[in-house]
Amino acid sequence: MGAACKWISGAATDMGLVRMSNEDRYGIDDANGIFLVVDGVGGHAAGEIAAETAVEIIREELLDNTGSAEERVRRAIAAANNRIYEMARDAQDLHGMACVLTLAVVDQSDMVIGHVGDSRLYLIWNGAIRKLTSDHSPVGEGEDCGELSEEQAMLHPRRNEVFRDVGTRLHRPGDEGFVEIRRCRFKPDAAFLLCSDGLSDLLPSAAIRDIVERYEGDPERVARELVEAANEAGGKDNITALLVAGSEFRGRACGGLLEARSRHSTTRMRSASARPSFAWRVLTGRVAFLVYGVLLGILLWVALHPVRG
Repeated sequence: MGAACKWISGAATDMGLVRMSNEDRYGIDDANGIFLVVDGVGGHAAGEIAAETAVEIIREELLDNTGSAEERVRRAIAAANNRIYEMARDAQDLHGMACVLTLAVVDQSDMVIGHVGDSRLYLIWNGAIRKLTSDHSPVGEGEDCGELSEEQAMLHPRRNEVFRDVGTRLHRPGDEGFVEIRRCRFKPDAAFLLCSDGLSDLLPSAAIRDIVERYEGDPERVARELVEAANEAGGKDNITALLVAGSEFRGRACGGLLEARSRHSTTRMRSASARPSFAWRVLTGRVAFLVYGVLLGILLWVALHPVRG
């Protein structure tokens, strides 16, 4: 993982207004460019344990630099999956626990995404927001193919059903239909957001973008604002937001940008006021024309009426 693109990160998590505990977990390793959001499934303490196990195992596995970033991501998620499965198999009170997750590993100027379930990763760049993960759910597929609008998908009664998870059965790293892998550019003037569905089920992407665009150098503050907005919208689930901002990313709605635009506007006004007005240029041009005409007339008169001695 290289230093071609520097970044700063921050996260916030909350149990929401309905749930009695928080089964979401996240992991941040800025030094190695590793960022992870996990949403536990299983109820009671089991979901929390599944999420904590995923964070721990994935962090350990990614310390092994053998192979490409894509291979390392697959291995790490598969290791977490199998460990959760074994724990649930061996302990009755953990039976059925699992999790969904989104993992991003920054690799030079790219990021490699490993994804299972319905947590999400959004890329925010140049004033736009783009979802880079696919929801592994019937409703998510309907939204991705255009059969459902974003609003319809957010309100759908089967929104929380998923057909991929981490922990309910054993997997090998390369199993088809398990880990979704994607590589994309991570530019210094971009940011990306990992979040659990407790955020994306309550805030449309445009609202998420608008909050991220308030960024002024403190990603944790933006993450808290996202969590607060989801709670204000109902807070029906656990909520986690993790923002990673490139070194040159600046929110378009931040005060610093508005101040810079104001200074630029003032400079333009001063420059314009320093230039002669159009009317003044016309007037001086006409006066010069009359002066030239008078001088030309004098020269012609002298030429036609020479002085006699």
